[in-house]
Amino acid sequence: MNTNEVIANRALELLEEARGNYRVVHPNEHVNFGQSTNDVYPTAIKLAAWSGVQRLLGAMDDLQQAFAARQVDFGDVLKMGRTQLQDAVPMTLGQEFGAFARMLAEDQERLSEAGELICEINLGGTAIGTGIASHARFGPMAREKLAEITGVPLVAAHDLIEATQDCGAFVQLSGVLKRIAVKLSKICNDLRLLSSGPRAGLNEINLPARQAGSSIMPGKVNPVIPEVVNQVAFEVVGNDVTVTMAAEAGQLQLNAFEPVIFHAIHNSLSLLTAGCRTLEKNRVAGITGNRDLLLKQVENSIGIVTALNPIIGYHAATEVAVVAHLSGRSVRDVVLERGLMTKPELVFALRVEALTKPRVASAC
Repeated sequence: MNTNEVIANRALELLEEARGNYRVVHPNEHVNFGQSTNDVYPTAIKLAAWSGVQRLLGAMDDLQQAFAARQVDFGDVLKMGRTQLQDAVPMTLGQEFGAFARMLAEDQERLSEAGELICEINLGGTAIGTGIASHARFGPMAREKLAEITGVPLVAAHDLIEATQDCGAFVQLSGVLKRIAVKLSKICNDLRLLSSGPRAGLNEINLPARQAGSSIMPGKVNPVIPEVVNQVAFEVVGNDVTVTMAAEAGQLQLNAFEPVIFHAIHNSLSLLTAGCRTLEKNRVAGITGNRDLLLKQVENSIGIVTALNPIIGYHAATEVAVVAHLSGRSVRDVVLERGLMTKPELVFALRVEALTKPRVASAC
């Protein structure tokens, strides 16, 4: 209703009439003719949400491409993969960053799908979806004009009564935003863990320094950018709870809680967009890998024995792993000492390609 008054008074200004002269242009009689808050408001917030989705998609795409670029940069950097924080099998640092890029690409696809859902509007349904007090052509004409003005591919809901009371599209969108937040937070957890140290942690990668990390410990630098994105994710997850409860609280032919639903979604869209931009501009491009340390860890790891399973068998490989671990010697030394393989065979079996990819058919 406040918007109707603004529009009415602006129309009066254009007509060179005094503001408030509602005999000429009235907020309800003219501006609001054939409309209701219950179809106009959700249409407006869907338009706003769609714009927010496009901005987030752009930010995610830039971040995804930044990780993909590091995948190429680190393609030849051998390192140990880990499961449950224990040494697993070798991989490349490029593969690790490639996984980050793919995680984001998948969520871009899901976000695009959610964006399509919010293009369905109930304009023309007026109070509860029956269209009372509106002209039969108003809904289609208004939708077509809005699509023309905004460029948003709006479509009419199949059932305006259902669409007026159902907030499923918002729940779906919020759920996808939560999914993105969880993925981003997991990536940032990994970046923090991989850069931990520098002397008493993993110290596999180096994050660009952005500020002094401590007021009392000289030289300490903290992973503040990933930590900011972690906190963004926590808030987005909380916003999803708000959307869920507000959508569930609707009664009969209307959900009166769409204002808080959109507040939460708008907040999540804005936070995630800023978080992606911040991570991309302040962290990803400047990451470096500690190649020598990573290679040394692979050489000393027990995990490389997994690559020998198809050659010497699981039982023999297990014995090699146990002996190497207890004696502090390398897997290579134990295998050669036991005569399980010749040195050329071992070198070939433990080359980078064999350690980081499936075996080709000819080697089976």
